[in-house]
Amino acid sequence: MTVLVTGGAGYIGSHMVHALADAGESVVVIDNLSTGFSAFLPRPVPLFIGDAGDENLVEGVIAQHRVESIIHFAGSVVVPDSMRDPLGYYRNNTMTTRSLLNAAVKGGVNRFIFSSTAAVYGNPDQVPVSEHAPTRPMSPYGSSKLMTEIMLHDVASAHDMKYVVLRYFNVAGADPKGRCGLSTVGATHLLKIAVEAATGQRAKVDVYGTDYPTPDGSCIRDFIHVSDLAQAHRAALSYLRDGGGSITLNCGYGRGYSVKETIEAVRRVSMRNFAVQYAPRRPGDIMTMVADTSRIRAMLDWTPQYDNLETIAGHALTWEKKLFSERGGLPQHAQSA
Repeated sequence: MTVLVTGGAGYIGSHMVHALADAGESVVVIDNLSTGFSAFLPRPVPLFIGDAGDENLVEGVIAQHRVESIIHFAGSVVVPDSMRDPLGYYRNNTMTTRSLLNAAVKGGVNRFIFSSTAAVYGNPDQVPVSEHAPTRPMSPYGSSKLMTEIMLHDVASAHDMKYVVLRYFNVAGADPKGRCGLSTVGATHLLKIAVEAATGQRAKVDVYGTDYPTPDGSCIRDFIHVSDLAQAHRAALSYLRDGGGSITLNCGYGRGYSVKETIEAVRRVSMRNFAVQYAPRRPGDIMTMVADTSRIRAMLDWTPQYDNLETIAGHALTWEKKLFSERGGLPQHAQSA
C-alpha cells in the first residue's frame, strides 16, 4: 500500500514525506517544483515532476504504485496574491483538486487527506474558533479551499471514499533534524520573514496593521510547528485506515500570539534587534485566529511535541542559517518584506 503526496517537495509536503518515510511507509510524490525542491526529499522516494491536476499522470502513478491513500498539499497559499489573481487561485486550488479527485475515483483510492486552512472562517465571531463556526472566507485563497472542501464532501458521498480535512492555522518552523524547511524565495510567512531579517537578508520587517482591537494592536495567530502538523496527518491516515468516518479538524495549538510577540520571540532566539516598520492593514487579513483544538485531540492519536513559540522560531532560524551558509552568505532578499 502506497501513499501519494501531492506537492510533496514543498514546505509542508516535504516534512510529510519525511514523516511517512521515517515510519516505514511506501510513499510517492507528484510535484511540479514551482515552489518545491526535489533535494529535500528522502532519496528512495519516487518523484514524478508534473501537475497534480494532470489526470493521466495521476492515474498512471496510482496504478503503477498501487496507491491507496492521497495526502493533497499541492496548491497556492498566499492571501495577498489571491486578492490580485483570484482566477489563478481557483485554477490551482479548486480545479486542480477536481481533476485529482476524478483520477482518485477512477483509480479506486478510498482515503483522502486535504490540506485546508483556517482562512475559510474569515473573521470568526468567537475565538477560539471551532469546526462548527460559520465559514466566511475573506480572500479567494480561503474561498478556493472552502470550495474544495464542499467538492470533497460531495465526492465522498457519491463514491467509496473517506476523507479528513485539516484546517491549518499558521504553520511555521522547520524539521528539527535539519532535513527540510521553508525555502521559497519571497515567502510571506511572518516567521520566515523575521528570521530572514535576523540573518541580515532583509532590511526590515513590515507589520501590517497596528490599530486592531487586540492587546497590542497587531493581528493574533495560532502557530503550529510544521513537524507537529505532519504528525497530525499521519494520525489522520491511521484514523482512516482504522475505519474512521469523514471529518473536518482544526490544526493548531489553541494559543494565540500577536505579530509583535512573534517578532520579539525571533529577536530573543536570534539575539538580533532587526528593524521593524509599521504599515497599514492589508485587504484580506484576519484580525484574530486561534483554534479550538478539542476535536482533533479527541478524534486523533496526536500529541504535539513542539508547542512553544521560541522552539518554533529557533528551528526556523537554524534552517535559515543553513540556507544562508549554503548560498555562501549571499542574501536572497535586499528589500523589505
